[in-house]
Amino acid sequence: MLVQDFIPADIEVKTDQGSASWRAPSNIALVKYWGKYEGQIPANPSLSFTLSASHTHTTTHFKKRTEQGEIPTFDLIFEGKSRPDFHPKISTYFERILPYTPWLKDFHLEISTENSFPHSSGIASSASSMAALSLCVLEMERVLYPSMTDDAFLRKASFLARLGSGSACRSVEGPLVSWGRHEKLSGGSDLYGTAYGGSVHDVFREYRDTILLVHKGQKTVSSTAGHSLMKDHHYARQRFSQAHLNLTHLIDILKNGDLEGFAQIVESEALSLHAMMMTSIPYYLLMKPNTLAILEKIWEFRRDTGEPLCFTLDAGANVHLLYPASGEDKVLQFIKNELVAYCEKGQYICDQSGQGAKKLGSAV
Repeated sequence: MLVQDFIPADIEVKTDQGSASWRAPSNIALVKYWGKYEGQIPANPSLSFTLSASHTHTTTHFKKRTEQGEIPTFDLIFEGKSRPDFHPKISTYFERILPYTPWLKDFHLEISTENSFPHSSGIASSASSMAALSLCVLEMERVLYPSMTDDAFLRKASFLARLGSGSACRSVEGPLVSWGRHEKLSGGSDLYGTAYGGSVHDVFREYRDTILLVHKGQKTVSSTAGHSLMKDHHYARQRFSQAHLNLTHLIDILKNGDLEGFAQIVESEALSLHAMMMTSIPYYLLMKPNTLAILEKIWEFRRDTGEPLCFTLDAGANVHLLYPASGEDKVLQFIKNELVAYCEKGQYICDQSGQGAKKLGSAV
């Protein structure tokens, strides 16, 4: 599809108000997206697990404005409190999506949102929050354009979410979602996330993700700034090539259930992401001493027990432990015995792969 395909025709139904409520999950990339082009276009394809327990719940009320403006107006309440510091990001998002939702400028939005996980805990809240808001916007658009199909709804919601936060386009569907073109991904697109349609071995269904909260503070560099560092990075071309090759291997691994191969690809991707940050100009070290200690403990545990436990990392210090459901008891005991001491205030979050966003209320 082309970007022009997301511009709606004349409104089919006129209404003065509506409301929508959606819950959208975060996601954790197995093959990482790092580096982008103008318009939130990824420099390489990625593939992620959609999470289940880590989600954002957003309710949005739409009210017709008495005076039309160039952009929509809005009020934002986050977890019961006004957060003016969130307004610039939301304003930028609305400016980006307005060409594809021109009806939006006629409305004032009252947005109420909350996370199931602590804010600034290192979980990708921008992915879940922008996906949830995009789904609310599309729910209202479906009232105005009732002929919209379910497939078109999901595609456009992901398309709009991408314009708020790139990885948010992978938080609409599940349990595995790709983003970006790749020769072995049928229907893959740079414009929106696509539910993975390849063969998946039973061992990867309901995969567990326990998130160790090593550091819950603000990151030293934002994801937007981090992506921009790839523009002139000396190793950028090699990194993008690596991501394509790793995704090729991962597609085969997902099919045949090779857990050793899975760990190798996923851990290599995580460490490559941090290597790019450490070798950029300016350079950043996002891992903490406790992050490194946890990685060493994971490798020791895997050698000693044979359990197929592996890790991945986002652009921060926290560690995602990935493992099959069959190993849950052993891994949780390992966390309590060995790893919780490295977590800030002993905190960790138990999660697993999920089916994507869920509608909680209709636009009326």
